[in-house]
Amino acid sequence: MSLSKPAKRKLNHTRTYSFAGYEREDGQFDIEGHMTDTKAYSFDSTFRGHVAAGEPIHDMWIRMTISDEMQITDIEAKTVKGPHAICPAINDQYKAIIGSRLVAGWNHQVRKAVSGVHGCTHLTDMLRNMGTVAYQTMWPTLNRKAKEKREQEPESKRSRPMLLNTCHAYASDSEVVKRDWPEFYSGDES
Repeated sequence: MSLSKPAKRKLNHTRTYSFAGYEREDGQFDIEGHMTDTKAYSFDSTFRGHVAAGEPIHDMWIRMTISDEMQITDIEAKTVKGPHAICPAINDQYKAIIGSRLVAGWNHQVRKAVSGVHGCTHLTDMLRNMGTVAYQTMWPTLNRKAKEKREQEPESKRSRPMLLNTCHAYASDSEVVKRDWPEFYSGDES
């Protein structure tokens, strides 16, 4: 374990996320997310009756299909298990995200389309996080295309790298940018 030793405690709840990214034969990409919530104790539920310790309270999936232009072309949400009978009724609302682009402002687009009463907190959280999984999955293809485009542009008009200023490592004044994209480096030249 990479964290420090915790205080004495007992486990009550476990939420598990898993994400996987796939490159499809048709040139698009599928990003799949899966989330489960379990309790370390048994309890009685109005909707489901007795829920045994370790049995998922939430068991939810999303598959998002993305073009190489970062446009959402399809999405499927599935609530396998939820705490209420009505939970799966919201799954089709996630189709509202089709046509959106996975660009800056992604979280805002998701909130606008599927937050509050127009979505499920858990599916929406998963969808928001799928954006970074998509970039990790698509990076080899996107990077190759961006590199080809930059090589065809005159040096004075080279396009800004997609990752510039997206995190600490890619800050315009970082050593990474100085090394990889010196024309976009804004730090001290010493």
